[in-house]
Amino acid sequence: MKIFCIIPAYNEEKTIIEVINSVKPLVDQVAVVDDGSTDKTFELATEQIGAADSEAPNLPLAVVLHHIINRGQGAALKTGTEYALRNGADIIIHFDADEQFLADDIASIVQPIKNGIADVVFGSRFLNKKSNMPFLKKNLILPLAKIVSRIFFNIKMTDPQSGFRAMSARVARKIDWQQDQMAHCSEILFAVNQAGCKIKEVPITVIYHSFGQRFFDGFKILKDLFLAKIVN
Repeated sequence: MKIFCIIPAYNEEKTIIEVINSVKPLVDQVAVVDDGSTDKTFELATEQIGAADSEAPNLPLAVVLHHIINRGQGAALKTGTEYALRNGADIIIHFDADEQFLADDIASIVQPIKNGIADVVFGSRFLNKKSNMPFLKKNLILPLAKIVSRIFFNIKMTDPQSGFRAMSARVARKIDWQQDQMAHCSEILFAVNQAGCKIKEVPITVIYHSFGQRFFDGFKILKDLFLAKIVN
């Protein structure tokens, strides 16, 4: 099976090289999607991939895609997913560029799909493994997100806002999320649930390096979910 890892990146110059290097040995191809960064994310990713690929020019291990303007993580993931489908991916992984996720968890994310027991696998911060989750995120934002997901989208998951997921190419072709920003997580969950996909959650570790602005991002996600439900 050909496994692609999609890494959306916006102003991640401090971490993008480490993330690329940690993921590349574990998948067949990496696609970094620079989402209109204003720092050196695009340049560093391009240089890193170019230098590594020069050692094995016949092995297309990685590529850097680029949005001219910042469109949002949901849009960047869509760009990367479409690229993977065009280039023969069998399994597509979504993986963040800020070093919150551990590449070591990739194997457990893709294994249920390889074994045929799941079509989509979501990483969960609430199953067995421990994550240093900020207090307000753990006890306010995520519980609210669970309530919204259950009431408005009929989604019952331990971690409805996890951005670490894997899906088969067949599923990726069936779903079409419209949320360009962070609310794409719940929209993807809703889409795969509606499509009757076999869904599984597996434990992952998430390392939080900072919280700050992400606290307010949580409320923006809730707002986007409410608006999406009203519009639809």
